[in-house]
Amino acid sequence: MSLHDFDFLMGYWRVHNRCLKEKLQGSSEWIEFEGFSDVKSLLNGLGNLDQFSAKRDGKSIEGISLRLFNPASGEWSIYWADSVRAGVLQPPMVGRFDGLSGEFFGAEEAGGKPVLCRFRWESTPESPRWEQAFSPDGGQNWETNWIMTFSRA
Repeated sequence: MSLHDFDFLMGYWRVHNRCLKEKLQGSSEWIEFEGFSDVKSLLNGLGNLDQFSAKRDGKSIEGISLRLFNPASGEWSIYWADSVRAGVLQPPMVGRFDGLSGEFFGAEEAGGKPVLCRFRWESTPESPRWEQAFSPDGGQNWETNWIMTFSRA
């Protein structure tokens, strides 16, 4: 766990997205679409900015992730904003890496109800993978609802 945890993600990527059509509804139908991500280091490595773009269901999506490293705690905070929820900076996902894997937790909303959200990163240099899961019961049960697989553009 260090300010170099996200070094694997720097640069320009193609992103294959796989999203569960309906979250926390027992759905097994997935939607797939392509996107792009451009990640740049900030603050001498203490942060990075990820600009994401895609078309989903014929609609453009633009988003940014701001990741900030806290040297005192060894944790990263990940903030997200997008064109779907314009003008809203989501609460941070906070966590750390253990080797090549990172887990981050925070608050989210699904169907108008608060849920616990988890991000998982696998930092393989050739094809990093990110996934998001929601838990309606405080982390006892998880439903993965979005998977991104990265490849160099």
